[in-house]
Amino acid sequence: MKRTKIKDLLTSSPSNQAVKVNGWVRTFRNNQFISINDGSTIQNLQAVVELNSIDDTLLKRLTPGACLSIVGELVASLGKGQAVEVKVKEVEILGDCDAEKYPLQLKNRPSLEYLREVAHLRSRTNTFSAVMRVRHAMAFAVHNFFNERGFFYIHTPVITGSDAEGAGAMFRVTTLDPTNPPKDEQGHIDYKEDFFGRETNLTVSGQLEGETYALALSEIYTFGPTFRAENSNTTRHLAEFWMIEPEMAFYDINDNMQLAQEFLQYLVRYALRNCAEDLEFLNKRAQEEEDAKPKEQRSELGLIDRLKFVAENDFQRLSYTEAIDILKNSNPNKKKKFQFLIQEWGVDLQSEHERFLVEKHFKKPVILYNYPAAIKAFYMRQNEDGKTVAAMDVLFPGIGEIIGGSQREERYNRILNRIQELKLPEKDLWWYLELRKFGSAPHSGFGLGFERLIQFVTGMTNIRDVIPFPRYPGNAEF
Repeated sequence: MKRTKIKDLLTSSPSNQAVKVNGWVRTFRNNQFISINDGSTIQNLQAVVELNSIDDTLLKRLTPGACLSIVGELVASLGKGQAVEVKVKEVEILGDCDAEKYPLQLKNRPSLEYLREVAHLRSRTNTFSAVMRVRHAMAFAVHNFFNERGFFYIHTPVITGSDAEGAGAMFRVTTLDPTNPPKDEQGHIDYKEDFFGRETNLTVSGQLEGETYALALSEIYTFGPTFRAENSNTTRHLAEFWMIEPEMAFYDINDNMQLAQEFLQYLVRYALRNCAEDLEFLNKRAQEEEDAKPKEQRSELGLIDRLKFVAENDFQRLSYTEAIDILKNSNPNKKKKFQFLIQEWGVDLQSEHERFLVEKHFKKPVILYNYPAAIKAFYMRQNEDGKTVAAMDVLFPGIGEIIGGSQREERYNRILNRIQELKLPEKDLWWYLELRKFGSAPHSGFGLGFERLIQFVTGMTNIRDVIPFPRYPGNAEF
């Protein structure tokens, strides 16, 4: 008999038809009621064993975590909380689970910190299965959005010689002997002897390579893993994460901001439409987390209300200069409640400033643009004021910056001067400069950290809990 997913059974009408269901035991009560889940839905299916119909030896093996195959009849449920249940005829144990040694004792509500230590099993909990189903839905929606608008999906390299951010925090890729690498005449490691004949690293961004295809295909996007070797042990940073990076020829900064708004609203609406059950569960979980905080630290909006807030409101657009004026004159700044006080134009905004603008001042998502050139990357288009660049950041409630982007500098002399000013290696960027020599065009793009998006949509407060296997300083266990 063919297996039916639990998600499909729970939406079926009880007609006493024979069904086969596979999954993992969540609970087994009174030697009669098996609660089983196969990951297709947040809801468990109840399977009812008739008394004395199954051998005692087999009953003892129906422990939490065990994997079963059940054949039975789909009937109307006599209990509360579900419309249907399965009247068990046959039980086969596909995989035993020693209840004493099983690391997931769900009745004890294991902490998120503990679950990170058993990342190979945490997907069997309601929280993590819900997060991963939402993650899947969001990945699908990303591709849908761009495909509907005629963008081309480009696979940019994971191994690269360029550093888009200029931060230098990169993981090196090498096949050289770590104990005795070849050296040149100056005593430096001779990377000409390495696999690629030069120094290479894991990518921090696919943007620069993406621009090469935007200046041929007009509108492209990348969606792939990126890596940053920052020793940042926070709830907001990972060493390996996924980035979505569209690059568009013939877009100025305003077109860029409009696309970013449409993109985010599309994703949020998709989640509300297609992940309702999981979001309901995550909303309750997030509310419990909020209730445990001091009153002054609680969010005004619950998870689902926050999502609707983004989906239904146009984003407020204002310049960095306007934002600085608002922040300088704000009560938290005047009363020194900000951890980082705003005293002068030119400072980099922190998460607390971004959240103030979104949650307290405007009470809607915000797009900031025209940032000081000194705090932004070399490739951003220089404005005529000589002080700012055509950069933009999208700020969200509860999270701060979720998108960063800019109009790219398309003028050869301007970008060459900027590279020289910042003492960046011209020899590594020769190809990027050539794009400005041969048929350059105005173009723009942005980057969205996929995990930041999943944090926002699921209400999870630690970025390590929205990726299947988190990589951070001191951790690459699974």
